[in-house]
Amino acid sequence: MRTYLVVIDDSAEATLALRFAARRAAGTGGHVIVLAVVPPTDFLAFGGAQATIEAEAREHAEELVAAGADAVASEAGLTPTIMVMSGQPVEAVTKLLADRPEVSALVLGAAANGPPGPLVAHFTGADCGTLPCPVMIVPGGMDLSRLEALS
Repeated sequence: MRTYLVVIDDSAEATLALRFAARRAAGTGGHVIVLAVVPPTDFLAFGGAQATIEAEAREHAEELVAAGADAVASEAGLTPTIMVMSGQPVEAVTKLLADRPEVSALVLGAAANGPPGPLVAHFTGADCGTLPCPVMIVPGGMDLSRLEALS
């Protein structure tokens, strides 16, 4: 079974990547893992304030993966695995790929304008030849009819 790992956030390109992965999984009899990563906070506040900031970030990530799961279910009729990890996004995805050999493709969305985000830049950069699976980049400017035709 093909398993597509999709890293999501609040961006439109992440939504397109999720839709692409859901459609590919449905078409190939596969599965989707929806991952949100909670990066560490950039500053340290008093203990209570820091804990509140971290709890809110985790809650937001959980809302993202829940919404992603709903989108996969409505798009493809599949029940995905949802995950929330804490840490630097590149390291979290790298660890997940190492821990989950069943992942057959990492699906990322690329912004329609501007430079690529840190995950796209990293996973298509110097170390891309060492990955355990292919990387699929879904262009953020792709229209839905083209996305549907390709997936």
